[in-house]
Amino acid sequence: LEKMTDLVAVWEVALSDGVHKIEFEHGTTSGKRVVYVDGKEEIRKEWMFKLVGKETFTVGATKTKATINIDAVGGFAYEYTLEINGKSLKKYMENRSKTTNTWILSLGGKDYRVVLEKDTMDVWCNGQKMETAGEFVEDGTETHFSVGDYSCYIKAVSSGKRKEGIIHTLIVGDREIPEAVE
Repeated sequence: LEKMTDLVAVWEVALSDGVHKIEFEHGTTSGKRVVYVDGKEEIRKEWMFKLVGKETFTVGATKTKATINIDAVGGFAYEYTLEINGKSLKKYMENRSKTTNTWILSLGGKDYRVVLEKDTMDVWCNGQKMETAGEFVEDGTETHFSVGDYSCYIKAVSSGKRKEGIIHTLIVGDREIPEAVE
């Protein structure tokens, strides 16, 4: 494996199926561009005469669209920005925190990352979309699924406050799991 000598940018992107590492190599003398997602080469272009521009690719099981923008910032300096689904990474992550809940937990010595997509009520665990069963209960809904030998459910209850909306809580066994901040 050749050493990444032209590595100019590394980003960590938290998606429903996991946290993905995006690395970008830019050879400003050769014009080479290489994009790696989770260590796997996605794009390789040698001898590009135009040193500025963009590279678009997909990330993760959900094939989320990502674009690296290459801009000149005077002389021979370049700025690299990552967009996810057409938004800057910062804006995307801020929006994501409103549309998803994430929990990190350890069960039987194994670590799990559970993500709820609030708009679809899809549940992801360690990169896999889970089979779920929803049921109405007295004070809201429960979305049931299994992680290994463990029965889990996400309880959705109205906060009673319009601005807060619905509160989602992950329950494993009889234990409430605190939400993670990514």
